[in-house]
Amino acid sequence: MQLSFVSHPRYTLQLVSKRIIDILGAGVGILLLSPLMLAIALVISLDSKGSIFFRQERLGRGGKPFLIWKFRTMVVNAEQLLQELEHLNESDGGVLFKMKEDPRITRVGKFLRRTSLDELPQLFNVVQGHMSLVGPRPLQLRDCTLAIKNHRNTFIKRLELMPGVTGLWQISGRSEVSFEYMLHLDMIYRDRWSLWLDLYIIWQTVMVVITGKGAY
Repeated sequence: MQLSFVSHPRYTLQLVSKRIIDILGAGVGILLLSPLMLAIALVISLDSKGSIFFRQERLGRGGKPFLIWKFRTMVVNAEQLLQELEHLNESDGGVLFKMKEDPRITRVGKFLRRTSLDELPQLFNVVQGHMSLVGPRPLQLRDCTLAIKNHRNTFIKRLELMPGVTGLWQISGRSEVSFEYMLHLDMIYRDRWSLWLDLYIIWQTVMVVITGKGAY
């Protein structure tokens, strides 16, 4: 998917600082959480057939595609089964695909999603420069196609930003939030961004993960 727009980066010094925080934060996170990630990998391999990791193409800053890393939480043929489940989509607006009782999710996958532990491998995406610790969530190509069709101008502005492991959406209800409101939150983040806002979102993310609010 090729998009054309002009991006105007602001606060150059803060942006450099943001990248330094990303590298340090992701690096320390990988180091400290490596025993936990190894344990998760072992449990996934024992729970169901398939690879430990799930990789999928997403759109990054400027609409440039990259492969996102996650722990696998679904059966191996989940992408094919999605077409059969589209009519059961519970997401408000239908852009994102959400089902509270998605039959593709494995037993371990339910726990990983509820606790957001499936997102931990994205720390490697941060180190690689594909993502930031904080920013709009990178969407599946299916979702991007529908978003461009129905919300083109706002979605293009959204792609001016580096996608994040967490963001305002994650601390505002996650799966319980409509796609339109998610875009609204992304525009608030875009217009009011600062390092302090990033630090606030990171802290609130920890609180949300502990409670498991809005995750399924």
